[in-house]
Amino acid sequence: MAKQFIPINIAVMTVSDTRTEDTDTSGKLLCDRIQETGHTLAEKVIVPDDIYQIRAVVSRWIADESVQAIITTGGTGVTGRDGTPEAIKPLLDKEIQGFGEIFRMISYEDIKTSTIQSRALSGVANGTYLFCLPGSSGACRTGWDALIHDQLDVRHSPCNLAELMPRLRE
Repeated sequence: MAKQFIPINIAVMTVSDTRTEDTDTSGKLLCDRIQETGHTLAEKVIVPDDIYQIRAVVSRWIADESVQAIITTGGTGVTGRDGTPEAIKPLLDKEIQGFGEIFRMISYEDIKTSTIQSRALSGVANGTYLFCLPGSSGACRTGWDALIHDQLDVRHSPCNLAELMPRLRE
């Protein structure tokens, strides 16, 4: 018997010192993809590239039982203000190392060696899955379409992260 689609509540954070709701194309792309797929947008915010502000919002979402996944966009580069990985890693119970590796492998097809500047990462904290993507719309499209979409769909075979979410099994 085929599995039924289960919508997941997903929060989206754009990490940027300059973007606004009008100019946040990456955050909008993710929100559109989430809703077009049938998932629920739990919340969407823009946060300055400051590790403590990032942690404050992400910690609130991790503690919120109604949020099952979090996607951040921005702050994963190597410049002085890029601090998303440093903000997120201490919050993780487990890091999903393959996510960043596969993201960079797929990105290599489009941007060649520039992909080494991406510190995309993923992990789980308190049963909430986190995905940290670069700030470009292309990177968000790649991350969602090639990786996150299938992993948050309980129907994806042979396995997916959605079926492991403790909050969906209760």
